[in-house]
Amino acid sequence: MLVAVVVVFGFIADRIVGDPVYPFHPARLIGWCISKGDKLLRRGKQSRAAAFILGMLLSISLVAVCYALPLIVLFYLYRLHIALGIAVEVAFCYQIFAAKALKDESMKVYYALENNNVEEARNWLSRIVGRDTQHLDEEEISKAAVETIAENLSDGVIAPMIFLLIGGAPLGFAYKAVNTLDSMIGYNNEKYAYFGKFAARMDDVVNYVPSRLSALLMILATPLCKLNTGRAWRIFLRDSGKHKSPNSAQTESVCAGALGVSLSGSHYYGGKLVEKPVIGDALRPVVKDDIIRTNRLMYASSWLCLLLGAAVRVLVHVL
Repeated sequence: MLVAVVVVFGFIADRIVGDPVYPFHPARLIGWCISKGDKLLRRGKQSRAAAFILGMLLSISLVAVCYALPLIVLFYLYRLHIALGIAVEVAFCYQIFAAKALKDESMKVYYALENNNVEEARNWLSRIVGRDTQHLDEEEISKAAVETIAENLSDGVIAPMIFLLIGGAPLGFAYKAVNTLDSMIGYNNEKYAYFGKFAARMDDVVNYVPSRLSALLMILATPLCKLNTGRAWRIFLRDSGKHKSPNSAQTESVCAGALGVSLSGSHYYGGKLVEKPVIGDALRPVVKDDIIRTNRLMYASSWLCLLLGAAVRVLVHVL
């Protein structure tokens, strides 16, 4: 039951304060370790097998360390005093969530569009998406922001919440390591095709269930946001598999259906056109207000997950 308490307070802290920015933020430390491991292990010419094994060793060792360190720290802090352990674990949990950061960054795009400053909106958007933004118009900017919120709802908010509720801050940090490994080396390109393959597949496996739970929670949350539940369910069933990744289109398909718009499709990345299928039906154009609607859906889904997850955790403790 204590785990439910620290996760609830950690999420509330993120909702009020947002992700702290400082040099020793856990996400930065994890990223630093990956960067150093990448440089250390990818020296010289390597065979495909060697690159894969070294990438696998980096991934497994980092996830193990990210689980073990907070576990050891919390073990001794709880032994010193339960209040001290709770306070530190709440702080740990709080730094794993990305809900407020996701909302704040996407709303910078919205406010720039609200002020008819398309160039500023492109600049803010470039901070949260990987695609080229310099030639996007207002609708494409709005669409990209909506897609980012929908895609990151799972791996930035609900998935870490699920792992936190299961295993507290240690499991939450282990998940964060998996997610960060995929975002840094899990690319199917010449540089990381083999070195990052294990990290990419590990991320697919770890997020398989959470991404689908996230989509279902989004559907359940649509009435709270006055969005179309039936269409969200229908597009989810039809389009949730329209992505190279087995997980990426789950929440995006729900969002597209709930809003009555089409998302994804082909875009330029580094000057190269990347073909992607369209998700959803374009019943209307995507507008800047859809950024607000998607953020509301993100928070409604997150609170629903938190309440249901905490209730299950308490119930298991009582029984």
